[in-house]
Amino acid sequence: MAEVNISGISKAYTPNQPILSDFNLDIHSGEMFFLLGPSGCGKSTLLRILAGLVTPDSGSIRFDGREIGTLPPEKRRAAMVFQNYALWPHLTVFENVAFGLRCAGVGGRELKKRVTDALEMVRLADFAERKSPSLSGGQQQRVALARALAVDPLLLLLDEPLSNLDARLRDTMRGEIRRICRERRLTALYVTHDRREAFSMADRAAVMFGGKIRQLDVPERLYNFPADRFCAEFLGDVNFIPGRMTGGVFSSRLGEFVPEHPLPDGPATAMLRPERLRFAGAGDTGDGIGFDAVVTDRMFLGESCEWSCRAGDLELLVRESSAPARPVGAAVRLTFDPAYAVLTAAEAR
Repeated sequence: MAEVNISGISKAYTPNQPILSDFNLDIHSGEMFFLLGPSGCGKSTLLRILAGLVTPDSGSIRFDGREIGTLPPEKRRAAMVFQNYALWPHLTVFENVAFGLRCAGVGGRELKKRVTDALEMVRLADFAERKSPSLSGGQQQRVALARALAVDPLLLLLDEPLSNLDARLRDTMRGEIRRICRERRLTALYVTHDRREAFSMADRAAVMFGGKIRQLDVPERLYNFPADRFCAEFLGDVNFIPGRMTGGVFSSRLGEFVPEHPLPDGPATAMLRPERLRFAGAGDTGDGIGFDAVVTDRMFLGESCEWSCRAGDLELLVRESSAPARPVGAAVRLTFDPAYAVLTAAEAR
């Protein structure tokens, strides 16, 4: 494992159209760090720069204080797991895992031990003599992971490794990758656009857009306290409540409260996750802000239920577990804790 310091990295494939612009990031030793962002935001380009597959236009990369930006890929000890597995179909599982070791000059008993250890780590020791096309998607992904582990990397790079798997297998592989990284105490940089992967696996995560980081924090704070409208929308469903700041008080058609982090006087918007709105029971005044609304739609999702409600001309989404029956058109009372209403300037996008 290694402390990774990325400083001032810029990259443009087309003049005046940078993919990355003065990008800076520090990853702690042994940390599982996630980069989230839409397609084209620069996250995969950054991984390829770290792996030595792409040359940046400027900037430096250090592993444990050592500059590695000028080293060839095989000298960096940064192993990459690709989205499409990148396995050799004519080679056995053993030979696929051994490929990087052979390129590094490892052979004999040392090679056999390291390949066997890596296959045991991903629970594929009994598949060593199989050819990769005969394996399931999940098994092929494990082989790709074992190949990366076999070279004993300082930094493990994962480029949307689960995107080709079905939902149930993705859930299983999340746990496996997390387990392996913890057992090996690996420093890992994981790129994805799937917020569930990041929330369930990351020690810390960053949201990227336009070649820069918009917000960096632990998953809980990224989700509950988004830095701006883009981060709020990218990381999940959110209600936007228009209002106005006056003398440190936010006022809207739903009520008013004093925010923990007030904005200057003027138009503002409160961002509130659907699960932070709740239905008040009969005679329950509730804590925080309460207001009247009407149920306009219902969507059953299995583990939860999503309700569409209208308060005046404001449409709101409410997410509730163990939801009772409510008819469309029912008058309801909704409440929310203003501590979870995050303010942003009204014009921010």
